[in-house]
Amino acid sequence: MLELRHLRTLSALRSAGSLVRAAQLLNLTQSALSHQIKLLEDRYEGPLFERKSVPISFTATGARLLQLADLLLPEIELAERDVARLTQGDTGQLRVVLECHTCFDWLMPVMDEFRRRWPDVEIDLVSGFHSEPADLLRSGAADLVIGSHYGDEFATFPLFRFEILVVMAQKHRLAAQRRLQAADFKGETLITYPVPEQRIDLIREVLQPAGVQVERRTAELTVAVLQLVASRRGIAALPNWAIKNYVDYDYVMARPIGEAGLWSDLFVSVPPAQQHKAYVRDFVHVIREQCASSLDGIKLLS
Repeated sequence: MLELRHLRTLSALRSAGSLVRAAQLLNLTQSALSHQIKLLEDRYEGPLFERKSVPISFTATGARLLQLADLLLPEIELAERDVARLTQGDTGQLRVVLECHTCFDWLMPVMDEFRRRWPDVEIDLVSGFHSEPADLLRSGAADLVIGSHYGDEFATFPLFRFEILVVMAQKHRLAAQRRLQAADFKGETLITYPVPEQRIDLIREVLQPAGVQVERRTAELTVAVLQLVASRRGIAALPNWAIKNYVDYDYVMARPIGEAGLWSDLFVSVPPAQQHKAYVRDFVHVIREQCASSLDGIKLLS
C-alpha cells in the first residue's frame, strides 16, 4: 500500500538530490531507504528514478508519484500546524542567537519560510556578537541558539556537520600543499570573528594541542574576512558553504586541514520548556530541509 512515508521519501530525494542526503534528511540509514525504494519499485514494476543521474532524474512513474506528494504533503503539514495552533496556540516569540556567524548566509531564506508557515510567531535575531550565547538562554534574553552543543542543561536538536577549510590568497606560500597540518600555520596571521579562542575550532582542535600559536586579526563580517585574506593580510578558517562561491570564482583558494579534515557539528539549543512547542520543532525542520537542498558538503545529523 502506498503510504505517506513513501511520498515523503520521494520528496526528500528530490530536495536532497542524492540517496545519502535524503536518508540523512529522513533520519534513516541508507540501506533502510534503499529497501523502502525497492519495495515501491517492486510494487510499480519499474524504477522511480535514474540511478546514475546527477541531480536525480525521475522516471514517469516517479514523477507522477511526486505530483501526488506535492498535492498531499503540503495539506497534511498545514493540517498538522493548524492542530498544533489549536492545542498550543498560534502566537509566540522566537529570539534567535547565532554562535555560528556564517550561518547568516543560509538563515534568511529559512526565516522567510518560517514566517510563511507561522505568521503569528514573532521571529527576530538577537543582534551583536556574544561571547557566551548560552547565557542569553539562561537569562531569558533569547529563546533559541544556533551553534555548539551546550550539554544537558538545554534541549538540543541536531542540525548538520560541516567541514572547516583554510582560506588563503591565490599563490599563497601554502597553496602547493594538498592538506595543511598544525606546523604549517607557524608565522601566519589568522583572521577570525571577534570571539574567544576556545570557540575557534582550528585553534582549539588543531593548533593548541600541537603547541602552535598564531597572531590573530578580527573582522565582524565574512566578506571582510575574505577581503583581508585576498589582500594577503592573513589566512582564515571558515565553513565550506561560506566560501564556495569565492573559491569557485578564484577570489581565494581553500585547503582541508589534517588527513581526515576538520569537521564541526551544528545544533539548535532551547530552554527545556520550549522543546515541545510545535513552531520550535518546525523551525528546526525547515533548517534541516532547506540546508539539505542548498548547502554542498554537509552531513545531516540524526
